[in-house]
Formats: sequence, C-alpha cells, structure tokens
Amino acid sequence: MKPSKPKTPDAYIVAAPKQAQAKLKALRKAIRQAAPKAKEKLSYGMPYYHYLGRLAYFAAFKNHIGLYIPSPVVAEHKRELKGYVTATATVQFPMEKPIPVSLVKKLVKARMKKNEAMKKK
Repeated sequence: MKPSKPKTPDAYIVAAPKQAQAKLKALRKAIRQAAPKAKEKLSYGMPYYHYLGRLAYFAAFKNHIGLYIPSPVVAEHKRELKGYVTATATVQFPMEKPIPVSLVKKLVKARMKKNEAMKKK
C-alpha cells in the first residue's frame, strides 16, 4: 500500500526527512512574514503561496531545499544568489547550510510587487 500524499503544508513538513524539517519551517516562516496576506495550500504536491497570482513554492530533496518563484525574479537577483544553484524560477538551498531568511523575504517581496503590478494592468 502506497503512503498517502500530504494534504496540507503542515503534513508536507512532517512527512519530510528529519534533516529538512527545520529548514522547511524556517523557509515557510520567512515566506509568511514577507507575504502575510498570501494564501497557503499545496500545489503539485508541495507547499504553495498565492498572492494576486503565483508567489512561491518550496520542496525538500535529498541534498537541498528548492524554492520556486516565477520568473524573472531569480534572474533579477542573480548577484545576490551567487553561490546557490539557480535556474529560471528555482533556487536550491544546500541542506548543510542555513536558509538565508532575509534573501528569501527579498525574493518573495519582489514577486509580490510583480503580481501587484500585473493586477493593476
């Protein structure tokens, strides 16, 4: 019998490997502080935040925590993200390092501003 998939962000964090749980909690707290009005739910099987559109997702992997923020935010903060593995809408935070809370908040706030600007159009 297959284990059931988590149905809430809390359940996702509890189901994650022990070494990832504190990092996931720190990442979640940073996102919620940066975007207190964002709606939290699961999408694509991972915690997701919605504020006037897609805001952020995160997920645990064996060697890193992935933060997914719709483009072009990652590219616009390339200098600050030096030292992290990145892609168009992805930042990988290594499991052996603490979550850079202030950087996460900055990225989330940048995406919020883009969502707000699109909503005004």
